[in-house]
Amino acid sequence: MAGALANMAGNPDFDLYELSDEHRELQAAVRALAQAKIAPRAAEIDETGEFPWDVYEALAASGFHAISIPEEYEGSGGDNLAACLVVEEVARVCGSSSLIPAVNKLGTTPLLVGGDEAVKRRYLPEVARGEAMFSYALSEPEAGSDAASMRSRAVRDGDDWILNGNKRWITNAGISKYYTVMASTDPEKGPKGISAFVVHADDEGFSLGAPERKLGIKGSPTRELYFDNVRLPADRMVGAEGTGWVTAMKALDVTRVGIGAQAVGLAQGALDAAVAYAKERSQFGKAIADFQGIQFMLADMAISVEAARQLVYRAAAVSERGEPSATYLGAAAKCFASDVAMNVTTDAVQVFGGYGYVKDYPAERFMRDAKITQIYEGTNQIQRVVIARSLLRP
Repeated sequence: MAGALANMAGNPDFDLYELSDEHRELQAAVRALAQAKIAPRAAEIDETGEFPWDVYEALAASGFHAISIPEEYEGSGGDNLAACLVVEEVARVCGSSSLIPAVNKLGTTPLLVGGDEAVKRRYLPEVARGEAMFSYALSEPEAGSDAASMRSRAVRDGDDWILNGNKRWITNAGISKYYTVMASTDPEKGPKGISAFVVHADDEGFSLGAPERKLGIKGSPTRELYFDNVRLPADRMVGAEGTGWVTAMKALDVTRVGIGAQAVGLAQGALDAAVAYAKERSQFGKAIADFQGIQFMLADMAISVEAARQLVYRAAAVSERGEPSATYLGAAAKCFASDVAMNVTTDAVQVFGGYGYVKDYPAERFMRDAKITQIYEGTNQIQRVVIARSLLRP
């Protein structure tokens, strides 16, 4: 250590707290694609509210649409940090588009952590090839944060299951071909009586509600799901009966880090825009970047973004290793990064002044998109409950 400190030129081979060469190459590739293919479309996607199929095709052509599917199922075999890098770089230019890789991961992770080999081989290759998308259905109208109190019910009928109920706030509903759905198979057992199933978009009795009219992420449809006596063969169950809740929570431990990555990307995009605008906007005879008040705002924004990024990367690495702290760190990363995103994007609007309040510039879009990161995959109040329980556990 003393030798390194004595050599103030530094040691470039000291790779602690550094992305691997492979991760850096991935980051650069996604960034280049995002700048070339997604950034020019971001404002239009937000304005029209239409799902960006061209963006999906561009991501799928590079394998970035579902990077975490293992190679044995025709995927890229990316780790959780790789998945976070993809989401972050896409969110840096377009929040709606970042939900393509994020939701595919959320929908398929229950299969990876809880499904048998037959289920994995049946569905994952199709997603890996870019031929289908997967959504995740846990929340209900009366069971949001208290998801374990769900009312959707699956009843055995011979070798099949009959599913009834509905799910709410389902991202990319109507776009996805498959849905990982949690339903109670034994209400008397509470969470231990919840099971996971794969529902197909063309299943008889399955229907969709109208698209929600949302504040942000407008290019990613959010709709309600309805199940009216949907017959599901036994091989559609993910894992054993009664393991759905555990599977759902294990999946969220992995995927909520991705929401942290999305938040970091949105915050970084807003910071990039604010810095560029501060350099070019002139008032009182000089660029507003020359005023200390603006400089301090930008500095605080940059500090927060980098702190959030490092927490997200660490949480991703811990979840990949399967360490016991994955639940705590995943909740912390999602909570902190999304709070940072809301603060930074709001400050970006302030740097832009009146121009930040209109759609001619991207600041207001970043702010609108950032808000949802504090809400979905568990509100930040729920994340704090998770964190506190981890701290206070005997």
